[in-house]
Amino acid sequence: MLEITPDLSLPDDELIERFVRSSGPGGQNVNKVATAVELRFDVACSPSLPEPVRARLLAKRDRRLTEDGVLVLSAQRFRTQDRNREDARDRLKAFVESGLHVPKPRIATRPSRASKQRRLDEKRGRSTIKQGRTRRDWD
Repeated sequence: MLEITPDLSLPDDELIERFVRSSGPGGQNVNKVATAVELRFDVACSPSLPEPVRARLLAKRDRRLTEDGVLVLSAQRFRTQDRNREDARDRLKAFVESGLHVPKPRIATRPSRASKQRRLDEKRGRSTIKQGRTRRDWD
C-alpha cells in the first residue's frame, strides 16, 4: 500500500514495476544488475482515485503521461534497486498529491484609471527619448 494521505492510498496491485539496467556510472555493475525502476500507474482506470483528482491529473500536460492515461516514471538516480524503487514511489506520491489541491479560481480584474495613465505617460516619455535620438540638427 502506498499511502498518499490518511484518506487516500494506492494498493500495490495497481502499480506495475519493471526493473531494467541503468545507464550512467557504476562500473561493471551497470552491465550485470538491473537497478533502474520503471513504475507504471494507470491514472485513467484507477478505482482508488476520486473522480475530481483523476480529472485534474489527466488534465495536466505532463510528458510522463501516455495518451491512455498511464503515468510512467523511471528512477535510476541511485545504485541500488531498493533506493530507486523508493525514489519512484516518492515521485508518484508527489504527482498524486499535486492533483489533490483544487486550484483557486482566477478573478478577472481591470486596471485602474491611474495605472492606465502611468503606462501611457511612460510610453510617451520613451517615445520622446527615442525621437530625440533621431534628429540630426546638432551639427
